[in-house]
Amino acid sequence: MKNPALAIHGGAGTISRNNLSSEKERQYREALADALASGRELLTSGAHALDVVERCVRVLEDCPLFNAGRGSVFTHEGTHEMDASVMRGDTLAAGAVAGVHGVKNPVSLARHVMENTRHVMLCGEGALAYAREAGLEMMPEDWFFSAFRHAQWQDARKDGDVRLDHAGDRKFGTVGAVALDRAGNLAAATSTGGMTNKRSGRVGDTPLVGAGTYANNQTCAVSCTGDGEYFIRAVAAYDLACLMQYGNYSLEEAARKVIMEKIKTAGGEGGLIAIDASGHIVLPFNSEGMYRGWWREGEPPKTGIYRDE
Repeated sequence: MKNPALAIHGGAGTISRNNLSSEKERQYREALADALASGRELLTSGAHALDVVERCVRVLEDCPLFNAGRGSVFTHEGTHEMDASVMRGDTLAAGAVAGVHGVKNPVSLARHVMENTRHVMLCGEGALAYAREAGLEMMPEDWFFSAFRHAQWQDARKDGDVRLDHAGDRKFGTVGAVALDRAGNLAAATSTGGMTNKRSGRVGDTPLVGAGTYANNQTCAVSCTGDGEYFIRAVAAYDLACLMQYGNYSLEEAARKVIMEKIKTAGGEGGLIAIDASGHIVLPFNSEGMYRGWWREGEPPKTGIYRDE
Protein backbone atom coordinates (compact mmCIF):
# COMPACT_ATOMS: atom_id res chain seq x y z
CA MET A 1 0.00 0.00 0.00
CA LYS A 2 1.16 3.50 -0.84
CA ASN A 3 0.63 6.79 0.94
CA PRO A 4 -1.54 8.76 -1.51
CA ALA A 5 -0.37 12.08 -2.92
CA LEU A 6 -1.77 14.73 -5.23
CA ALA A 7 -0.69 17.84 -7.13
CA ILE A 8 -2.65 20.32 -9.24
CA HIS A 9 -1.86 23.38 -11.35
CA GLY A 10 -3.77 26.31 -12.76
CA GLY A 11 -1.25 27.70 -15.22
CA ALA A 12 2.22 29.23 -15.27
CA GLY A 13 3.23 32.69 -16.43
CA THR A 14 4.04 36.28 -15.54
CA ILE A 15 2.56 36.08 -12.07
CA SER A 16 4.05 38.39 -9.44
CA ARG A 17 3.00 39.99 -6.17
CA ASN A 18 3.28 43.39 -7.80
CA ASN A 19 0.42 42.83 -10.22
CA LEU A 20 -1.87 40.43 -8.34
CA SER A 21 -4.19 42.08 -5.84
CA SER A 22 -4.64 40.55 -2.40
CA GLU A 23 -8.29 39.82 -3.20
CA LYS A 24 -7.45 38.10 -6.47
CA GLU A 25 -4.72 36.11 -4.77
CA ARG A 26 -7.24 34.99 -2.15
CA GLN A 27 -9.63 33.85 -4.87
CA TYR A 28 -6.94 31.81 -6.61
CA ARG A 29 -5.73 30.15 -3.42
CA GLU A 30 -9.30 29.33 -2.43
CA ALA A 31 -10.01 27.79 -5.83
CA LEU A 32 -6.84 25.69 -5.68
CA ALA A 33 -7.65 24.61 -2.12
CA ASP A 34 -11.16 23.56 -3.16
CA ALA A 35 -9.79 21.38 -5.96
CA LEU A 36 -7.21 19.82 -3.63
CA ALA A 37 -9.84 19.09 -0.99
CA SER A 38 -12.05 17.41 -3.57
CA GLY A 39 -9.22 15.15 -4.68
CA ARG A 40 -8.03 14.40 -1.14
CA GLU A 41 -11.51 13.22 -0.21
CA LEU A 42 -11.40 10.60 -2.95
CA LEU A 43 -7.81 9.55 -2.34
CA THR A 44 -8.28 8.98 1.37
CA SER A 45 -11.36 6.85 0.67
CA GLY A 46 -9.30 4.55 -1.58
CA ALA A 47 -10.40 5.80 -4.99
CA HIS A 48 -8.39 5.15 -8.15
CA ALA A 49 -5.99 7.92 -9.16
CA LEU A 50 -7.91 8.39 -12.42
CA ASP A 51 -11.10 9.31 -10.55
CA VAL A 52 -9.10 11.75 -8.46
CA VAL A 53 -7.45 13.68 -11.30
CA GLU A 54 -10.73 13.86 -13.22
CA ARG A 55 -12.53 15.31 -10.22
CA CYS A 56 -9.81 17.87 -9.52
CA VAL A 57 -9.78 19.06 -13.10
CA ARG A 58 -13.58 19.25 -13.22
CA VAL A 59 -13.53 21.56 -10.19
CA LEU A 60 -10.98 23.78 -11.92
CA GLU A 61 -12.87 23.67 -15.25
CA ASP A 62 -15.99 24.93 -13.47
CA CYS A 63 -14.09 27.89 -12.00
CA PRO A 64 -14.02 30.95 -14.31
CA LEU A 65 -10.63 32.00 -12.92
CA PHE A 66 -8.81 29.43 -15.05
CA ASN A 67 -8.44 29.00 -18.80
CA ALA A 68 -10.28 25.69 -19.05
CA GLY A 69 -13.95 24.78 -19.27
CA ARG A 70 -16.02 27.76 -18.16
CA GLY A 71 -13.08 30.17 -18.12
CA SER A 72 -11.80 29.33 -21.61
CA VAL A 73 -10.39 32.08 -23.81
CA PHE A 74 -11.71 33.22 -27.19
CA THR A 75 -10.33 32.14 -30.55
CA HIS A 76 -9.68 34.67 -33.34
CA GLU A 77 -13.21 34.00 -34.60
CA GLY A 78 -14.72 34.76 -31.19
CA THR A 79 -15.52 31.14 -30.33
CA HIS A 80 -14.27 28.69 -27.72
CA GLU A 81 -12.23 25.61 -28.60
CA MET A 82 -11.26 23.46 -25.65
CA ASP A 83 -8.78 20.58 -25.36
CA ALA A 84 -8.30 17.94 -22.65
CA SER A 85 -6.65 14.60 -21.99
CA VAL A 86 -6.39 11.88 -19.35
CA MET A 87 -4.02 8.96 -18.88
CA ARG A 88 -3.81 6.12 -16.37
CA GLY A 89 -0.46 4.70 -15.40
CA ASP A 90 -1.47 1.11 -14.72
CA THR A 91 -2.68 0.26 -18.25
CA LEU A 92 -1.26 3.24 -20.23
CA ALA A 93 -4.76 3.84 -21.53
CA ALA A 94 -5.34 7.43 -22.62
CA GLY A 95 -8.13 9.60 -23.98
CA ALA A 96 -8.21 13.09 -25.44
CA VAL A 97 -10.41 15.64 -27.17
CA ALA A 98 -9.47 18.74 -29.13
CA GLY A 99 -11.35 21.75 -30.47
CA VAL A 100 -14.62 21.15 -28.63
CA HIS A 101 -17.16 23.74 -27.54
CA GLY A 102 -20.26 23.60 -25.40
CA VAL A 103 -19.01 20.64 -23.36
CA LYS A 104 -19.21 21.55 -19.68
CA ASN A 105 -16.28 19.34 -18.66
CA PRO A 106 -13.93 18.40 -21.52
CA VAL A 107 -11.83 16.25 -19.16
CA SER A 108 -14.80 13.92 -18.65
CA LEU A 109 -15.30 13.68 -22.40
CA ALA A 110 -11.62 12.73 -22.76
CA ARG A 111 -12.10 9.98 -20.19
CA HIS A 112 -15.23 8.78 -21.98
CA VAL A 113 -13.26 8.51 -25.22
CA MET A 114 -10.62 6.45 -23.41
CA GLU A 115 -13.05 4.07 -21.76
CA ASN A 116 -15.77 3.66 -24.37
CA THR A 117 -14.12 3.86 -27.79
CA ARG A 118 -11.19 2.22 -29.54
CA HIS A 119 -9.65 5.65 -30.09
CA VAL A 120 -7.30 7.88 -28.14
CA MET A 121 -8.40 11.25 -29.55
CA LEU A 122 -11.52 12.76 -31.07
CA CYS A 123 -11.63 16.35 -32.31
CA GLY A 124 -14.01 19.02 -33.51
CA GLU A 125 -17.49 18.16 -34.65
CA GLY A 126 -16.84 14.43 -34.34
CA ALA A 127 -15.98 14.85 -30.68
CA LEU A 128 -19.09 16.98 -30.14
CA ALA A 129 -21.31 14.42 -31.80
CA TYR A 130 -19.82 11.75 -29.56
CA ALA A 131 -20.33 13.92 -26.46
CA ARG A 132 -24.03 14.29 -27.27
CA GLU A 133 -24.36 10.60 -28.05
CA ALA A 134 -22.72 9.73 -24.74
CA GLY A 135 -25.05 12.05 -22.83
CA LEU A 136 -22.36 14.34 -21.43
CA GLU A 137 -23.54 17.64 -20.00
CA MET A 138 -23.60 20.48 -22.52
CA MET A 139 -23.88 24.17 -21.73
CA PRO A 140 -25.03 27.18 -23.78
CA GLU A 141 -22.41 29.56 -25.12
CA ASP A 142 -23.18 32.21 -22.52
CA TRP A 143 -21.96 29.76 -19.84
CA PHE A 144 -18.45 30.23 -21.25
CA PHE A 145 -18.67 34.02 -21.70
CA SER A 146 -16.96 36.48 -19.39
CA ALA A 147 -16.47 40.21 -19.86
CA PHE A 148 -12.79 39.90 -19.04
CA ARG A 149 -12.20 37.12 -21.57
CA HIS A 150 -14.00 39.16 -24.21
CA ALA A 151 -11.90 42.26 -23.46
CA GLN A 152 -8.74 40.16 -23.48
CA TRP A 153 -9.67 38.81 -26.91
CA GLN A 154 -10.45 42.29 -28.26
CA ASP A 155 -7.07 43.58 -27.08
CA ALA A 156 -5.28 40.69 -28.76
CA ARG A 157 -7.20 41.22 -32.02
CA LYS A 158 -6.39 44.94 -31.98
CA ASP A 159 -2.70 44.15 -31.59
CA GLY A 160 -2.83 41.32 -34.12
CA ASP A 161 -1.37 39.04 -31.48
CA VAL A 162 -1.80 35.48 -30.23
CA ARG A 163 -1.23 35.35 -26.49
CA LEU A 164 -0.77 32.90 -23.72
CA ASP A 165 -3.80 33.42 -21.52
CA HIS A 166 -1.62 34.52 -18.60
CA ALA A 167 0.35 37.14 -20.53
CA GLY A 168 -0.06 40.77 -19.51
CA ASP A 169 -1.45 42.12 -16.27
CA ARG A 170 -4.03 39.41 -15.54
CA LYS A 171 -3.43 35.74 -15.01
CA PHE A 172 -5.48 32.73 -15.94
CA GLY A 173 -4.31 29.27 -16.91
CA THR A 174 -4.49 25.77 -18.21
CA VAL A 175 -5.36 23.30 -15.44
CA GLY A 176 -4.08 19.85 -14.56
CA ALA A 177 -3.77 17.20 -11.87
CA VAL A 178 -1.55 14.21 -11.09
CA ALA A 179 -2.18 11.64 -8.37
CA LEU A 180 -0.84 8.50 -6.70
CA ASP A 181 -3.45 6.28 -5.04
CA ARG A 182 -3.17 3.72 -2.24
CA ALA A 183 -2.79 0.85 -4.69
CA GLY A 184 0.23 2.53 -6.28
CA ASN A 185 -1.54 3.69 -9.43
CA LEU A 186 -0.62 6.97 -11.09
CA ALA A 187 -2.83 9.13 -13.31
CA ALA A 188 -2.72 12.53 -15.01
CA ALA A 189 -5.27 14.90 -16.52
CA THR A 190 -4.96 18.29 -18.26
CA SER A 191 -7.53 20.72 -19.70
CA THR A 192 -7.30 24.08 -21.46
CA GLY A 193 -8.99 26.71 -23.57
CA GLY A 194 -5.74 27.33 -25.45
CA MET A 195 -4.30 30.70 -26.43
CA THR A 196 -6.21 33.97 -26.69
CA ASN A 197 -6.94 34.91 -30.33
CA LYS A 198 -5.56 31.57 -31.59
CA ARG A 199 -6.48 30.45 -35.08
CA SER A 200 -9.48 28.16 -35.18
CA GLY A 201 -8.25 24.58 -35.26
CA ARG A 202 -5.03 25.26 -33.34
CA VAL A 203 -4.15 22.38 -31.03
CA GLY A 204 -1.58 22.74 -28.27
CA ASP A 205 0.18 20.21 -26.08
CA THR A 206 -2.69 19.58 -23.66
CA PRO A 207 -4.52 16.85 -25.61
CA LEU A 208 -1.35 15.29 -27.02
CA VAL A 209 -0.36 12.26 -24.99
CA GLY A 210 3.35 12.50 -24.24
CA ALA A 211 3.53 16.24 -24.85
CA GLY A 212 1.25 17.79 -22.22
CA THR A 213 0.08 14.71 -20.33
CA TYR A 214 1.61 11.34 -19.47
CA ALA A 215 1.32 8.63 -16.80
CA ASN A 216 3.14 5.35 -16.27
CA ASN A 217 3.19 3.41 -12.99
CA GLN A 218 6.84 2.53 -13.64
CA THR A 219 7.93 6.16 -13.61
CA CYS A 220 5.62 9.12 -13.05
CA ALA A 221 2.52 11.10 -13.92
CA VAL A 222 2.94 14.52 -15.56
CA SER A 223 0.73 17.49 -16.50
CA CYS A 224 2.26 20.47 -18.32
CA THR A 225 1.28 24.12 -18.76
CA GLY A 226 2.74 26.96 -20.80
CA ASP A 227 3.55 27.71 -24.43
CA GLY A 228 2.26 24.51 -25.97
CA GLU A 229 4.23 24.62 -29.19
CA TYR A 230 7.47 24.24 -27.24
CA PHE A 231 6.11 21.39 -25.14
CA ILE A 232 4.96 19.60 -28.29
CA ARG A 233 8.37 19.86 -29.94
CA ALA A 234 10.05 18.68 -26.75
CA VAL A 235 7.55 15.83 -26.20
CA ALA A 236 7.97 17.17 -22.69
CA ALA A 237 5.85 14.88 -20.51
CA TYR A 238 7.15 11.67 -22.08
CA ASP A 239 10.71 12.98 -22.13
CA LEU A 240 10.55 13.40 -18.36
CA ALA A 241 9.37 9.81 -17.94
CA CYS A 242 12.05 8.56 -20.34
CA LEU A 243 14.81 10.33 -18.43
CA MET A 244 13.67 8.41 -15.38
CA GLN A 245 13.18 5.06 -17.10
CA TYR A 246 16.23 4.96 -19.36
CA GLY A 247 18.55 7.51 -17.81
CA ASN A 248 18.00 6.66 -14.15
CA TYR A 249 17.22 10.30 -13.35
CA SER A 250 15.28 11.07 -10.20
CA LEU A 251 11.91 12.78 -10.65
CA GLU A 252 13.41 16.10 -9.56
CA GLU A 253 16.43 15.78 -11.88
CA ALA A 254 14.29 14.85 -14.86
CA ALA A 255 11.75 17.61 -14.31
CA ARG A 256 14.45 20.23 -13.90
CA LYS A 257 16.19 19.14 -17.09
CA VAL A 258 12.97 19.31 -19.12
CA ILE A 259 11.69 22.66 -17.80
CA MET A 260 14.82 24.56 -16.82
CA GLU A 261 17.07 23.33 -19.61
CA LYS A 262 15.25 21.86 -22.60
CA ILE A 263 12.14 24.09 -22.71
CA LYS A 264 13.84 27.25 -21.47
CA THR A 265 16.82 26.95 -23.83
CA ALA A 266 14.42 26.59 -26.76
CA GLY A 267 12.69 29.82 -25.71
CA GLY A 268 9.59 28.31 -24.14
CA GLU A 269 7.85 29.46 -20.98
CA GLY A 270 5.89 27.28 -18.59
CA GLY A 271 6.02 24.55 -16.02
CA LEU A 272 4.70 21.15 -15.02
CA ILE A 273 3.56 19.09 -12.08
CA ALA A 274 4.70 15.50 -11.64
CA ILE A 275 4.52 12.70 -9.11
CA ASP A 276 6.43 9.43 -9.07
CA ALA A 277 5.61 5.93 -7.88
CA SER A 278 7.01 6.70 -4.42
CA GLY A 279 4.84 9.78 -3.95
CA HIS A 280 7.55 12.39 -4.55
CA ILE A 281 6.10 15.60 -6.00
CA VAL A 282 7.80 18.26 -8.14
CA LEU A 283 6.32 21.51 -9.48
CA PRO A 284 9.05 23.27 -11.52
CA PHE A 285 8.44 26.32 -13.71
CA ASN A 286 10.71 28.70 -15.61
CA SER A 287 8.20 31.56 -15.59
CA GLU A 288 7.63 34.15 -12.89
CA GLY A 289 4.96 32.11 -11.15
CA MET A 290 2.62 29.12 -11.36
CA TYR A 291 -0.72 28.51 -9.67
CA ARG A 292 -0.27 25.18 -7.90
CA GLY A 293 -1.28 23.00 -4.99
CA TRP A 294 -0.03 19.76 -3.50
CA TRP A 295 -0.72 17.29 -0.71
CA ARG A 296 0.69 14.07 0.73
CA GLU A 297 -1.08 11.91 3.27
CA GLY A 298 -0.02 12.93 6.77
CA GLU A 299 0.87 16.47 5.69
CA PRO A 300 -1.25 19.62 5.40
CA PRO A 301 -2.31 20.67 1.89
CA LYS A 302 -0.36 23.58 0.43
CA THR A 303 -0.88 26.10 -2.34
CA GLY A 304 1.62 28.32 -4.12
CA ILE A 305 1.67 31.07 -6.70
CA TYR A 306 5.05 32.77 -6.58
CA ARG A 307 8.56 31.45 -7.06
CA ASP A 308 9.60 31.86 -3.42
CA GLU A 309 6.86 29.58 -2.05
